[in-house]
Amino acid sequence: MDQTASAILALPRPAKRAIAVALDAFLCAVTVWMAFSLRLDEWATLAGVQWFAVLGSLGLAIPIFLKSGLYRAIFRYTGWSALVAIARAVSIYGGLYAAIFTLFSIDGIPRSVGIIQPILLFIFVAISRVAAGYWLGGAYSELFNGRARQNVMVYGAGLAGRQLASALTRSELKVVGFLDDDPALQGRLLLGLPVYDPATLPSLVQRHGLTDILLAIPSASRKRRNEILDLVRELPVAVRTLPGLSDLAQGRVQTTDIRELDVDDLLGREPVPPDEALLQQNVRGKTVLITGAGGSIGSELCRQILMAHPATMLLIEISEPALYSIHQELCGRLEDEGLAGTRLVPLLASAGDPERMRGIMAAWRPDTVYHAAAYKHVPLVEHNPCVGVANNVFGTLTTAVAARETGVSDFVLISTDKAVRPTNIMGTSKRLAEQVLQAMAASSSKTRFSMVRFGNVLDSSGSVVPLFRRQIRNGGPITITHPDITRFFMTIPEAAQLVIQAGAMAEGGEVFVLDMGEPVRIIDLARKMVELSGLRVKDDHSADGDIAIEVIGLRPGEKLYEELLIGDNPSGTSHSRIMKANEHFLPWSKLSKELDCLKKAIDINDVAEVLKILLRLVPEYKPEGNVVDWIHLERLAS
Repeated sequence: MDQTASAILALPRPAKRAIAVALDAFLCAVTVWMAFSLRLDEWATLAGVQWFAVLGSLGLAIPIFLKSGLYRAIFRYTGWSALVAIARAVSIYGGLYAAIFTLFSIDGIPRSVGIIQPILLFIFVAISRVAAGYWLGGAYSELFNGRARQNVMVYGAGLAGRQLASALTRSELKVVGFLDDDPALQGRLLLGLPVYDPATLPSLVQRHGLTDILLAIPSASRKRRNEILDLVRELPVAVRTLPGLSDLAQGRVQTTDIRELDVDDLLGREPVPPDEALLQQNVRGKTVLITGAGGSIGSELCRQILMAHPATMLLIEISEPALYSIHQELCGRLEDEGLAGTRLVPLLASAGDPERMRGIMAAWRPDTVYHAAAYKHVPLVEHNPCVGVANNVFGTLTTAVAARETGVSDFVLISTDKAVRPTNIMGTSKRLAEQVLQAMAASSSKTRFSMVRFGNVLDSSGSVVPLFRRQIRNGGPITITHPDITRFFMTIPEAAQLVIQAGAMAEGGEVFVLDMGEPVRIIDLARKMVELSGLRVKDDHSADGDIAIEVIGLRPGEKLYEELLIGDNPSGTSHSRIMKANEHFLPWSKLSKELDCLKKAIDINDVAEVLKILLRLVPEYKPEGNVVDWIHLERLAS
């Protein structure tokens, strides 16, 4: 029998639906025969006009059941929600069937058959679903390589939680109960499962052998979510979550909606809702150009800008795979969100190519430019300094000059906290890029140049979050460069929204600084990720832990602490998370000559001269080691 059930589950979905339809067709015929037998008080034999009652049942029931969705997930859902769906479908069917065979008299078919048969059909269809669920359930769990089902609890007994529990009925996860903060729900049964007080979770983990807690509280504040996470992280269970309310608005919760914990839950603070007027001011109905459109920040800028309804989006990217990926994603969003009024133009280009950038901007005359193209990985730029400076400084200069020449209204540079008192080439190059725009803004320019400086973004390429996830998945160790290293963090969507809003406030020459909240110790972030994965950190206090944290030493150019301001005199803006820094810069007449010298040194890969010029132009630059340019090191070794 188990082999038969497994074979049925292995069939293609259309074949399984055909089996379910055939079963219901058989039940229609059987229940009509039973209705005649009950009415006549003897085992009846259907003959003549009586077969119209069978044909009528088949002609009504199957189309109604199909339309009601009873065959979409029959082998997965067998709980209360399925019975409600069956009752609803049979009620519609019963009304129509009774109207035909009870309200209207048909010789040879007793009127009571029109009432008895729908009742019997509901009973038998419901029994068939419950029986199929229990019969196939064992075989379903065997499909997971013979692994036992994992016991989980759903945190949140609201609509999302109940839908999730129903969706998990026939999955590798076995829901054994709910957790909810509402005292009125605690102690009750929902979907036949008990609702517990979250304070009892430690004992529940041991009693039920829980492996996961599934957060189904899409409307909870981040503060409340963090309180829950603090409770759970001390226990040997993993935490997974559902999307927010906006992601759930279009339909029922599915098992595929469960995902790893949101990275923004690791921040511990509430995001500030964006100002819609500022989000749309430089975007709505306009032509917007984004360089580095396929990168972590650039791609999120594209997503946020698209939602503000620009007329045209010019996607500038030097990487063909990255450009293809973001273009395809945005095309899908255009269709899904009904944003067909926006034109997307994917353009392969380097921001450092003057002719290409000038040609693009002359053709489309963009209103707003967001310059996100940059090399940002500190060790890579440290080992390839001339290329890093060329891209970050002269790519910015090339794009800004093209924007000014073609009458761009607003130009926004994406900068970094590593530009503040830099100890590495990457940060120094970004500070010099800021100076380029400051100097251009100070000279008479119709283009409003501004810069937005912020720290690390969670889950961006090269950030610690995806690295730590991979290391945890592989069993460790987690590698950090120093036990005291700290960083400012912000989610990618929040950073992109603040960039757009800051740019809308620009009058020209501003260095905007985003309020990143309190800095986060990287080792604390690593511990939290391990604990919320249901594991324990292996250290001197817990020798039998699961994941070790290994200190590997600071990398070339890496700082222990990042800052957002060079000076101590920031001024506020109309947005609570955006400040303006007052930073020095060289006038264009002097800076342009220095840039000419820098360009010549880069062209011949004279690293020593490049560093000398950087030290002169960015006096806050304090390198913390010798030159580690790969070519320079190879020459020394030979």
